[in-house]
Amino acid sequence: MEKSIQNKIDAIWLDFANGGMTDPLSVIKQMTYLLFIKGLDEVETNNEQTEQILGVKFKRIFDEEHQDCRWSKFKNLSAPEMYNLMSTKIFPFIKNMKADKNSSFSRYMEKAMFMVPSALVLEKVVTKIDSIPMKDRDTKGDIYEYLLSKLSTAGRNGQFRTPRHIIKMMVELVKPTPNDIICDPACGTGGFLLEASEYLRKNHSELFDSDSKKHHFNNDMFYGFDTDDTMLSISAMNMIMHGIDNPNIEYKDSASGENTDTDKYSLILANPPFKGSIDESTIAPSLSKICNTKKTELLFLALFIRSLRIGGRCACIVPDGVLFGSSNAHKSIRKEIIEKNKLEAVISMPSGVFQPYAGVSTAVLIFTKTTTGGTDKVWFYDMTADGYSLDAKRTKIKDNDIPDIIERYNNLDKENDRTRTDKSFFVTKEEIVNNSYDLSINKYKEIIQEKVEYENPRVVLKQIMDMEDEFKKQLKELEELLK
Repeated sequence: MEKSIQNKIDAIWLDFANGGMTDPLSVIKQMTYLLFIKGLDEVETNNEQTEQILGVKFKRIFDEEHQDCRWSKFKNLSAPEMYNLMSTKIFPFIKNMKADKNSSFSRYMEKAMFMVPSALVLEKVVTKIDSIPMKDRDTKGDIYEYLLSKLSTAGRNGQFRTPRHIIKMMVELVKPTPNDIICDPACGTGGFLLEASEYLRKNHSELFDSDSKKHHFNNDMFYGFDTDDTMLSISAMNMIMHGIDNPNIEYKDSASGENTDTDKYSLILANPPFKGSIDESTIAPSLSKICNTKKTELLFLALFIRSLRIGGRCACIVPDGVLFGSSNAHKSIRKEIIEKNKLEAVISMPSGVFQPYAGVSTAVLIFTKTTTGGTDKVWFYDMTADGYSLDAKRTKIKDNDIPDIIERYNNLDKENDRTRTDKSFFVTKEEIVNNSYDLSINKYKEIIQEKVEYENPRVVLKQIMDMEDEFKKQLKELEELLK
């Protein structure tokens, strides 16, 4: 994200603090509502322009009675007028936007409260938000991610924000189709679901050719679960802003017994919690049958297998420990994926990908549910650069393996002749089984050790002694000069 935008977000944060609102979660909620209100007006304006150019009719967001609720209309009002309009008309309007009170949006907005401390704070915040260019959807995502980084609880339970370019890579690897039913059981702000919807808009315009296809896209295609109400409300608003009318965003502890989803989804995209344990009494018995553990990262893999229908695909992020862990639970989940399903790829990612939230090393697993096996050989890729520096600053750099990963994965038939010294190569199922189902790339990658010739130690010692004599000589000259 541009430094200028980051500075504006910091200034808005300070405005809230100066107004007496210091709780990070409350600030994020209020900013999210305001960003949503601004986004609604941008969508409406874009639809109006498209309507004029193409003559295509769009369903109006703001009726005649609520034209004054549009960001472009109220942003120039005086502070008292704006505050009064926001509290008495605009906020009630967005809370009741959806006629269907059972929709995910309605469920998470019914608890929404307008809590901006004062008219002056609202005016300052609206002015600053208005100066931030947000027509680019990536910019909106970056703003959400930066806001979430402000949370002192960010990264709790291993829930780290997934970088947008990593999400995009994973979506492009599995290629969502118009018939897919897509789920993220740990959806956070909905990044994977949003990117999948963008991919479909870009690559499958036929989705919107018929009422039945549009209905599927808007109502039955996207499912997201989380146990954080704030994340769920952001996710619901985010998806509606991106043109998905009624996404299925629900409060659900995915690995618990309350989640009974079985053979339901055709595509799962996820970055589940990396660490922590789940109370054994709440774990769904069907998951324990697959993998008897309390570790969240292993239980979620079992959940993905159970939730997918036959032929369903999964692209998920796992911590490196999942790949080589020696416990019975670690081995059993890897065996389950390899022996009873079809493991297709393991993409090892560098540890800095999740900076500044965490330095954990991770990998992307891609597999297809079959229940009858099918793993013949597994494609490994050693990603060493993702286009950004791997420190806390994450500044953009030239080195980037992601285009190569996508290109090679889409042409696996050309990978057969690659050697273990290359960035990508195949490993047979037999070799993986013989190594206790170890999936860490370092188990199979060959490193070429270059022979380095060093000078004789006596020569090196003589050079050091000569340097010391020269240093003493110069010190002596300096001493004479100072007399």
